[in-house]
Amino acid sequence: MRKALKDFAAAVGLVLACALLSLTLPVQAQAPQAAQQYRALLVRTAHAAWGLDAPVAVLAAQVHQESAWRADAVSHVGAQGLAQFMPATATWIAGVDPALAARQPYNPAWALRALVTYDRWLYDRTPARYAPKDRMWVALRGYNGGLGHWQAEAAATGVVRPTRAQVDAACGRAKRAPVHCRENLDYPHRILVVIQPRYAAWGPGL
Repeated sequence: MRKALKDFAAAVGLVLACALLSLTLPVQAQAPQAAQQYRALLVRTAHAAWGLDAPVAVLAAQVHQESAWRADAVSHVGAQGLAQFMPATATWIAGVDPALAARQPYNPAWALRALVTYDRWLYDRTPARYAPKDRMWVALRGYNGGLGHWQAEAAATGVVRPTRAQVDAACGRAKRAPVHCRENLDYPHRILVVIQPRYAAWGPGL
């Protein structure tokens, strides 16, 4: 009888320990409710621009980072809508995709098409020798701070075929002011590493 009570107490203790452990483990963050209304639209738009293997989870994470899924968002520098396009960029992207000629950054359909189109344009101009995730890292740095800055920093490394890490280390050594490097380097990290897992159920990621 005494042994049975000891075994029972041990079992109860194990259950309680497991319960306490589960309370201390981090809960995987999920996509916010505000994002759900745009999920189908983003998936369709991404497939149209990138194909069926579009990195939907990355693109969703980028919208999350840019505007937190607020279609009426306006930044302190004047970037607008879900994709946070500046007016000049909205005009430029119409030359890449005539379907964007209306320049409607507060229209969710326009904004999502502009984002995936610009990302595709940037990705296609990243080094083909890089792995897909590194190419997207470069594309995201270009979206945030301009591809020309990245290209100038690649040249500033003095290496004929620099790695992504080497170019990252050269941030601020060309045309870009060093003060902007922290934000520009943090941008792809937050999207690809921190936020992307929230959108894993939406589609492929990197």
